[in-house]
Amino acid sequence: MKFFRLDLLTLLISLFILGSCKNPDAIGLGIDPTQASQATLIDTATITATTLLDDSVLTNSVGNAPLAYFKDPIFGTTEANIAASLNLPGSSSFTLPAGTITIDSSRLVLNYADGFYGDSLTTKYKVNVYQLTEPLVSSKSYYNNKVWAHSNTLLGTQSFFVRQKDSIKITDIVTGAKDTLKKVAPQIRIPILNSFVFNNFFGATTSQLNNNSVFLNAVKGLYITLDKAGTTGGPGGNIYFKLGSGASSLVVYYRVNHGSTIDTSIATLPLGNPHALEIKHDYSNAPAISAQLSNPASSATVYLQGLSGLRSKISFPYLRKILPANITSNDIAINRAELVITPVAGTTIPYVPTPRLTLYRFDIAHQRVTVPDATSGDPHYLSVGSFGGFYDDYHKTYNFIITGYVEDLIRGKVSDYGTYLAPADTTGYHVGSASINIGNTPIVGSRVVIGGNKTSPYRMKLNIIYSKVTK
Repeated sequence: MKFFRLDLLTLLISLFILGSCKNPDAIGLGIDPTQASQATLIDTATITATTLLDDSVLTNSVGNAPLAYFKDPIFGTTEANIAASLNLPGSSSFTLPAGTITIDSSRLVLNYADGFYGDSLTTKYKVNVYQLTEPLVSSKSYYNNKVWAHSNTLLGTQSFFVRQKDSIKITDIVTGAKDTLKKVAPQIRIPILNSFVFNNFFGATTSQLNNNSVFLNAVKGLYITLDKAGTTGGPGGNIYFKLGSGASSLVVYYRVNHGSTIDTSIATLPLGNPHALEIKHDYSNAPAISAQLSNPASSATVYLQGLSGLRSKISFPYLRKILPANITSNDIAINRAELVITPVAGTTIPYVPTPRLTLYRFDIAHQRVTVPDATSGDPHYLSVGSFGGFYDDYHKTYNFIITGYVEDLIRGKVSDYGTYLAPADTTGYHVGSASINIGNTPIVGSRVVIGGNKTSPYRMKLNIIYSKVTK
């Protein structure tokens, strides 16, 4: 009872004090109306925008490699093929077992990676595998526009529907015990000619099997592509597979006859270290894009596409003249500048807009650099999330906070040698570890159609809020 009475007394005292306040508006410090901060919004900044081809991109050993044949009704046709090396088991010397070797089956196992874009419901894909006629060299740089030479002999083919979330069961060979069924990660398994495996592996010379580099140079590698005529039922899409570090491989099931006994075994030849990509975009059936590429002028609609496809160059030509005539840049403080980008209605179904955009600028040498708001250590930098670029599904917009960049442009601290928008990587986004990446990347396969200049109902907007500085 002692604590109950104390609490009740405290409550009564509090009510008495609060009830005695007859003018609650008087609480706090008084503000001189003549000194009150007055913020002004400007949302009439002129923005020009056009569609340009993106730069070529280095594709050496990209972890999640795209395999694509996508006939997009707006963006034309995209094709992405994989050139992958084939390594010895363990990427080291291999000793052939004694006895007569018979291959039961050979499977090229490609494990799915996240990032599919396109049609997974109606399209039935067909993948073909050929032997490269030129080796991959780990010390060389391979860009997406390189065309890889390969044999016309088909080593393997497989038709499939994309099922990235469905695990499958395979027979697991257990030495000295009964074979069992084993559940494995989502993957496709392509039958490969046993004769190719025997000629290049079990029938290889001792020098080839003793040294992985010699083996790589002799076998050259595999060229993996989607069959254009055999991919049917829909427009196709961009599929991603895990390559490198043994994530995908050629698995060989074989028997060794010792005369009195027969042993079954597996040889796993890791795929893709090194590997490279061959990416092609055909805009001949995309007249709106072709028109902009041939005449890059400011447009009402612009197109952004991953896989080193398309980016947009934007500019704010009259930004230094946007303030009222009686106000100079020294008379104001920029409180906030927000670039709002809106996808064009009707272009986001059935292919969703790319989940993230990046914004960067050129320096005087026309090299990509971050804007101040995306530069860690700059006074205007806040965080990855504050800078923005992620698609807001509720408001149907992308938003960038570029207060520092706009302020520097208005004050003439930086020159606009080119400001660009492009699809961006979302790695780490769902676990809170995303970073600001302005580099061109082949691991983004999505796209979006956005409003451009003021002639579009979905035009880009630059909202600037500033305050006059009291001197």
